[in-house]
Amino acid sequence: MEKVNKQALKFGIFIGLIALGIGAMVIGSKNTLVNVFVLVLGFALLIKGADYFVDGASGIADKFGIPQIVIGLTIVAFGTSAPEAAVSISSALKGSTGLAVGNVLGSNILNILLILGITSCITTIKVGKNTVYYEMPFVIFITVVLVLMGKFNGKIDFKCGAILWVFFVFFFIYLIFTAKKGMGEQGAGEDAKGAAEKKNPMALLILFSICGVVAIVVGSDITVDSATLIAQKFGMSDRLIGLTIVAFGTSLPELVTSAIAATKKKADIAIGNVVGSNIFNVLFVLGTTALIETVNYEAAFIKDGMIAIAAAVLLFVCCVRKKQLGRIGGIVMLLGYAAYFVYLIR
Repeated sequence: MEKVNKQALKFGIFIGLIALGIGAMVIGSKNTLVNVFVLVLGFALLIKGADYFVDGASGIADKFGIPQIVIGLTIVAFGTSAPEAAVSISSALKGSTGLAVGNVLGSNILNILLILGITSCITTIKVGKNTVYYEMPFVIFITVVLVLMGKFNGKIDFKCGAILWVFFVFFFIYLIFTAKKGMGEQGAGEDAKGAAEKKNPMALLILFSICGVVAIVVGSDITVDSATLIAQKFGMSDRLIGLTIVAFGTSLPELVTSAIAATKKKADIAIGNVVGSNIFNVLFVLGTTALIETVNYEAAFIKDGMIAIAAAVLLFVCCVRKKQLGRIGGIVMLLGYAAYFVYLIR
């Protein structure tokens, strides 16, 4: 009963945050402090909205007997990329294309240099062979493709979006193939998780899913609006705020997940979490955004793209020999992010 009451209280607070977000959308404000508060509120809605959406949607899928591994590859994977996707699509539709591209490139750079840098300084991260030999090179490849699209096309349009989605489909097939090979290694933990999810009634799972989607939509809307107003107030470009503030906000789920995993001595999931997120960001988030609205690719983003490529190459070099990421590699990554941040704000 106490657990139910806590869950109800948390969900009630979540609904209250959605109401605040809708109020912020309707009223609006040009006050800087108010917009900082709204920006934080937007991040909270994005993160908790994705969390509730994943819980609700995966619970519904589980009730229909869909295997947990399939749920993980679809609903959970999409859910963790929901903040980046929502912000990028919303910003593109509102004409703030600098936020759309900056959010993806900034998140990918931050994911590797900052998140994995911090995690590997806490504990050594073991890396699977598939991740080293297939997924890391794939991150490098698709980032190179993105930069070449931006350099020679000057924009990420419908055709570019279609190409990114073709790569995404191939990657998804690879994930399913890899998952089938590893299905025999699934532990009892997944069955326990599935059993726990089945305890929630269908009506509650549907409510979680709907409220999660609403929170993601509202959160992305107020995040883009407040971030844009703050940028204008301080003379910052959409590119800069997308690469820093928005990128950090939408990467919070990966940061929290990786840090907690490290403290619990399960840091090996951090690499997969980050590498998978980076692939989804480029192929799913930018690909989907471009299919909906053409995204301009500023010349300055070419340098940011090159840094994203360099970060992915650095990760590969640090992991390829011993199949692990240690403290020295983490320190190098953190120094690299510090240098990049100074470059951005100078």
